[in-house]
Amino acid sequence: MQYRTDRKGTRLSVLGYGCLRFTKKNGKIDLDKTEAEIMEAIRSGVNYFDTAYVYGGSEAALGEILKRNNCREQVYIATKLPHYLIKSKAGLERCFQEQLSRLQTDYVDYYLMHMLNDADTWERLKEKGVEEWIAEKMESGQIRNIGFSYHGNTEHFKELLDAYDWDFCQIQYNYMDEHTQAGRAGLEYAGAKGIPVIIMEPLRGGKLVELLPEEAKRLFREKDPDGTPARWAFCWLWDQKEVTVVLSGMNSLEMVRENIKTADEARVGMMTEEDRQFLEKVKREINRKIKVGCTACGYCMPCPQGIDIPGTFRCYNEMYTEKPRVGKKEYLMTTAFRKNQNPASKCIRCGKCERHCPQKIEIRKELKAASSELEDLRYKTLSVLVRLLKIW
Repeated sequence: MQYRTDRKGTRLSVLGYGCLRFTKKNGKIDLDKTEAEIMEAIRSGVNYFDTAYVYGGSEAALGEILKRNNCREQVYIATKLPHYLIKSKAGLERCFQEQLSRLQTDYVDYYLMHMLNDADTWERLKEKGVEEWIAEKMESGQIRNIGFSYHGNTEHFKELLDAYDWDFCQIQYNYMDEHTQAGRAGLEYAGAKGIPVIIMEPLRGGKLVELLPEEAKRLFREKDPDGTPARWAFCWLWDQKEVTVVLSGMNSLEMVRENIKTADEARVGMMTEEDRQFLEKVKREINRKIKVGCTACGYCMPCPQGIDIPGTFRCYNEMYTEKPRVGKKEYLMTTAFRKNQNPASKCIRCGKCERHCPQKIEIRKELKAASSELEDLRYKTLSVLVRLLKIW
């Protein structure tokens, strides 16, 4: 495992464990499976684990696994404050204490303001006493490093970096998002200020692996028969000196082992100009086919109408990146063959989802477009039969 240091000299594994996508069974995190994957990562040198208050069950699962294996001191825990739910300084404290309880620890190594997207929001938090509260927690050692996670544009990102003496920050960044959100310009600005950058969505929620167009897959096979699209995406990031840790939402032992193998090779400057040009070619193929740039982060959920918004967009994209029948079949199975059917056409255009989407997707518009293509006559006919015959 390769390591890079933060501004305080702490050695962090270049591969971090993103805890949003733990495997669930019957609506609950599969603790035994998750434990095997996390412990494999720790034994291989991964020491940075990223969770959040709103990642259903994630904090509690991570805390229990670390306690079971007596390895809290071997890792650094990063979790996030849902500032958008906080009304007062007392509310800050209640939320934080709940997180400590879930994580079964008495301190957090890396604490983030979750989805802090502009300096104005930070100013409003200061009015609620967040600066004084942070100072108290840092002084007591209950918080070791303070930062924020970000989904917004480059200009606002720079303003936010300048608004406080942050220890680190976290951004969405990958070879498809090089010039969107904080982007390369934001990454380099943070680097120039000496602020470590944690990378989320390096694979766009798996889209840069699982939902690549066939032509893009062919390009990868021809270029690197023994490699994987994930390896290329990670190497593109680790090639940049401003990148400190790259998070991966690993939920299989195979994924853990593959990513660790790649992380063992991580070096600044590992990409050649030929490699970078190759990825530009791949980007052109991806952009030619994909319909909605959804990363399946889940911030748009739950939908008041029960619509699986990320699932709908996954199927919609599959119609174009794979074959139309592939996306339609998946959509039919996941929305119609169930007791409580939840097609995209149930959208009442309330807009709740769009207020929380980090990608700023026009969800209502895209759901309507997806519905018009996915819910054809065959879909509607089978949906009626499912309801009548109760074959869910």
